[in-house]
Amino acid sequence: MIRDTVLQYLALEPNPLNPPPAPPPGLEKPAELFLSWMKWGALLAGGVGFTISAVMMIAGRRNRSAMAADGASGIPWIIGGLSLASAGAGLAALILQ
Repeated sequence: MIRDTVLQYLALEPNPLNPPPAPPPGLEKPAELFLSWMKWGALLAGGVGFTISAVMMIAGRRNRSAMAADGASGIPWIIGGLSLASAGAGLAALILQ
């Protein structure tokens, strides 16, 4: 009897109450607009970040090597941030599935 109960339990879906994500009614368009604004802001911040890093590297070329190194070390952080911003929604959907 216990064996039959365990086998019946194992035959069930692991989590039957797991519906797929769905936006609340009427909120889909504002959410898409908000995400598009955030992506645009991230692109703007990335462009500004690259420009600031370039200026730091140019200004630190002579007698301020630490400033040039700080500018160069900021570039991977900018690339990482832009990568996350561009793939953020896809990564979140992949993780939540």
